[in-house]
Amino acid sequence: MRCPNCASLDTQVKDSRPTEDSSVIRRRRVCLACNFRFTTFERVQLRELTIIKRNGRRVPFDRDKLLRSVQIALRKRPVEPERIDQAVSKIVRELESQGESEVSSEAVGELVMEALRSLDDVAYVRFASVYRNFREAKDFEQLLGELSSEDEPKPAPAPARK
Repeated sequence: MRCPNCASLDTQVKDSRPTEDSSVIRRRRVCLACNFRFTTFERVQLRELTIIKRNGRRVPFDRDKLLRSVQIALRKRPVEPERIDQAVSKIVRELESQGESEVSSEAVGELVMEALRSLDDVAYVRFASVYRNFREAKDFEQLLGELSSEDEPKPAPAPARK
């Protein structure tokens, strides 16, 4: 691993431990050239994913970019960082388990909206407004109408008569 301080390749792992959900290994490292200490994270990657953008451009999938997008939608919302990371990991697992090496940005956006919907309604609306390119207030009204109609309790079935 290259040292972020001096760019030396001569580094040593001092400590390794799994994160809470055991999906990532955290490694403490030290550079043998400059004694700089740093942390790296190692996670399983099932396949290389390529994202096909709306304009047809192909870009490599970037988990950190996905995480940043979710964090922006959840900015100043009461959601624990662990839940955010778990949601992003779930999205990545779903994308990798689909068996395709190329995924449309629309498919990723739908998975993000689904995850945000279960985390926080405000973040869901924020993300949807950008993802779906809302132009007018009625776009928000329509989305909020969908949210409130799905959150309404279903009427209980009438009791059976004897």
